[in-house]
Amino acid sequence: MQRYTEDHEYLRLDGDVGAVGITNHAQEQLGDVVFVDLPEIGSTVSKGDEIAVVESVKAASEIYAPVSGEIVAVNEALVENPSLVNESAEDDAWFFKIKLSAPDELQEMMDEDAYKKLIA
Repeated sequence: MQRYTEDHEYLRLDGDVGAVGITNHAQEQLGDVVFVDLPEIGSTVSKGDEIAVVESVKAASEIYAPVSGEIVAVNEALVENPSLVNESAEDDAWFFKIKLSAPDELQEMMDEDAYKKLIA
């Protein structure tokens, strides 16, 4: 199951852990990504917390926690190769994985149809 935020982030759920990244639409708006700052594994975050940063040749954008939980993994490949965000935003270029502490927060996120309407 994949859910979306109005900030153009996605959360792809696998059990009680979600992989979080920016959508293809967001990477198109940013342009060439040149730097990604990832959160610390083991940190606990609340929904809406600023948790990571993605920088492109155009701008820097904050990444917000779409749900509350604990960071259980980060995608080190993005540190070495930030352009992976442009190449595979919604597949290989997830930023971090979060173990959900409040699964009911998923109800506040958009499904794919609602997100497509947002960006149309």
